[in-house]
Amino acid sequence: MTQRSCAVYGVGIVCAHLLFIGVGLFVAQVFQTVIHNRLKKEITLTEGSSVFETWKNPPPPIFMQYFFFNVTNPDEFLAGAKPFVSQVGPYTYREYRPKENVTFLENGTRVAAYQSKTFVFLPERSVGDPDMDMITTINIPAVAVMNKVKDSFWKSAMVSIWMNSLHLGMFMTHSVNKLLWGFKDPLLSRIHPMNPEIDEYFGLMYKKNGSNDGEFVYNTGEADFMDYGRIARFKGESKLSLWTSKQSNMINGTDGSAFHPLLSKRERLYIFSPDLCRSIFMEFEKDVEVKGLPAYRFTPPRDVLASKDENPANEGFCVSPKECLGSGVLKVSVCRKGAPVVASFPHFYLGEEKYINAIEGLSPVREHHQTYLDLNPTTGVPIRASKKAQINILINRISDDKSAAKLQKLLLMVTLVSNFPLIIVGLGVLLLLVFICLIVCERKLKVPLTCGNVEGLAEGDVQ
Repeated sequence: MTQRSCAVYGVGIVCAHLLFIGVGLFVAQVFQTVIHNRLKKEITLTEGSSVFETWKNPPPPIFMQYFFFNVTNPDEFLAGAKPFVSQVGPYTYREYRPKENVTFLENGTRVAAYQSKTFVFLPERSVGDPDMDMITTINIPAVAVMNKVKDSFWKSAMVSIWMNSLHLGMFMTHSVNKLLWGFKDPLLSRIHPMNPEIDEYFGLMYKKNGSNDGEFVYNTGEADFMDYGRIARFKGESKLSLWTSKQSNMINGTDGSAFHPLLSKRERLYIFSPDLCRSIFMEFEKDVEVKGLPAYRFTPPRDVLASKDENPANEGFCVSPKECLGSGVLKVSVCRKGAPVVASFPHFYLGEEKYINAIEGLSPVREHHQTYLDLNPTTGVPIRASKKAQINILINRISDDKSAAKLQKLLLMVTLVSNFPLIIVGLGVLLLLVFICLIVCERKLKVPLTCGNVEGLAEGDVQ
């Protein structure tokens, strides 16, 4: 056998061994198991781990964009016409959300933290000046107050009188900046001295800049990698007490900034949202690629905001039967101080057609209005995310008969209040006349006693 033949056989033997060992390792998944075990230990919320610092201070830029629906026919709407709206925006802000007061608990298996949020306006990413651009929309403070006193005629009448004296209506026009970050509302200012709990200021993001939602306690993943980032307690509680079922009050999932490694396409991911006062879930939609990195796209399905008829599990989110509004919307007044606030996806995406058709100017488009998370399946790290939400105010139209009856009572109340001084004067005059009549009658009926009568009686007694 020549040296060349020996070399050929040697290469063949080596190849055979490599193939045998490689196939064996692949079938046994030895290296995959080693890597996965390493990931489970490395991806934990502990000091020194590869993800801890990025969890404490997320490095990717986070942008918050606000859009407004400007009502173009408020007078016609009040007269019974369909409202017309035009979308204005975006007004873009850079959002910073570092974790603060980070404290490890329970032998390092849990970590407590506050997530502060700060917003900085970015004019180059916005359509205009938020201090100059004006928006006409529903008078949210007035609607909230009227909703609060709707069951009391006298309180409703008083609020109506105040609104009339302050020249306030069902619509208001303010700058984008005031609508977002707050302005002193005249109606709230009128109520504040009598009820100090009611703030004089209103804004969709009032007191949100530089604030936090409360203390979160997270599982670090030390005990079980599947619990990595999962919320254990919020504001000291392991469950909510807002809704009407145990399932609805559960605090499930993470805050959306972290997920366990080794994700599966078959699993359902839960996220707790303080803005919605509840947990929602997301399901796998498709494979995507972000800057060369593979990712799974998870999105909330229709079931999340489906009606109790479509998804019986959602019945617990109805505080009362009247507050089950149908698919695509969620009334969150229970955590908005009773204000008739309704949450949905933008343009009522995934909602019932009746909501979309009720307003002219809405056009739900999946690509623009869908909420999604693109997660790297190996590490569970979010590499792209888009959270979309819409705030709505519930207004009930009163029937003509009821409206007329209430208007008559209100007009009577206004007339009485407006003429109250004259009514007092009239009562005073009437009582004066009665008093004079009583004096005259008393004088006519009284019979005076004379001295002669007294003497006569005395003489008679002696006899």
